Amino acid sequence: MKLFTFKKGIHPKDQKKQTSGKAIEVAPLPKEVFIPLNQHIGKPAIPVVKKKDVVKTGQLIAKADGRFSANIHASLSGTVKNVGLFMHPMGSRVPMVHIVAGEFEEEWQLLPHPEDWKTASPEELLEVVFQAGIVGLGGASFPTHIKLAPPADKPLDVFLLNGCECEPYLTCDHRMMLDRADEVLDGMLILMKILGLKRGIIGVENNKLDAVLLLRERIKQRGETLEVVKLKTKYPQGAEKMLISAVLGRHVPEGGYPLDVGCVVNNVGTALAIAEAVTQGKPLVERVVTVAGSGIEDPKNLLIRVGETFGNAILASGGLTPDALQVYMGGPMMGMAQFDLQVPLVKGTSGVVAVNHVAEQHNKIYPCIRCNACVSACPVHLLPNRLFRFTEKGMPQEAHSRGLMSCVECGACVFVCPSSIPILQWIRVGKFKINNQPKEA
Repeated sequence: MKLFTFKKGIHPKDQKKQTSGKAIEVAPLPKEVFIPLNQHIGKPAIPVVKKKDVVKTGQLIAKADGRFSANIHASLSGTVKNVGLFMHPMGSRVPMVHIVAGEFEEEWQLLPHPEDWKTASPEELLEVVFQAGIVGLGGASFPTHIKLAPPADKPLDVFLLNGCECEPYLTCDHRMMLDRADEVLDGMLILMKILGLKRGIIGVENNKLDAVLLLRERIKQRGETLEVVKLKTKYPQGAEKMLISAVLGRHVPEGGYPLDVGCVVNNVGTALAIAEAVTQGKPLVERVVTVAGSGIEDPKNLLIRVGETFGNAILASGGLTPDALQVYMGGPMMGMAQFDLQVPLVKGTSGVVAVNHVAEQHNKIYPCIRCNACVSACPVHLLPNRLFRFTEKGMPQEAHSRGLMSCVECGACVFVCPSSIPILQWIRVGKFKINNQPKEA
């Protein structure tokens, strides 16, 4: 059968065999958690607890600051030790709620939810999603309730569930499709009901054929009309613009969103979180995380609490190997290198990857030789060599006029650059400068 794909892209070495055959394990309950008040795009949540308060798992500890924000809930039953500044995996100190486990039994505080979601109204289901603090679990952490309330002038006709998981090493989505297929399908159907859509497509890369076969079998047994399409294994197939292009042949305009081409895209993990919220009343306080890489002793897929530290997640996977050199939040392509293992896992953390090697070519940066390898690899058809040069020379507006903000930050340009130029880092600097210019400018 035809394999769907997009133009350009790259083919990093697949490192998924470490964990793709390992079922999801439940991580040990943490003794303490550090829960950031901003784990989403938009305004940080406003804390509603204070030092010495006793909280239950699932209890609201920070409320959304308006609709373009997200609720935050306790991921551990215990006592609030502090509400203050702690180190975040993005490299800065941010407000967090520090909870220490109590000596009593863990107790959950669940959300009100419908007895049967199939008879509930879309508005009722959307409110549960908002109250549960669900954000996109593919990495972007966009508040899901915003995505599920499109403007009236944006008609939709199809829903896409993203099961590509194109990052090397990461297999948490793969295992969710295998180990919790029915819940993933329930979450997808709930999303489609909220949006009022009849057509739903699940996109899965062809290095996960067992997931493709299982999903098709369960859809047939359940009598659903959902489609499962196989996509060519290529990076960054999982970027929503690439997925839309591959499956639907539609192209999101520069500065636009999937809504502009009649569709909504959500991640497999997001669908599972929505199913748990709507059917069980569970807010988003835990997620599946892949802990893998050549620097991990016993790589695993762990169901782990939000706010647990990277160090403890690694210990639950056997610890670091003696020769481990680097730890990333996420995969090595789009992930963020870490310098402190006491930082917490956040809602958008899909992986903790440790490696025991750093490419020699990255020890020194050479001048651009204008080979255009980055141009050939760029999935959104930009000129990364020009974008980084304009930013490097202090000309971010020139880069902006040439599509700077359309970059999806996949890192393909860096991967293929023979001169080891940190192209993506320069592009991020340019975006930062554009986003922080005075409003009058």
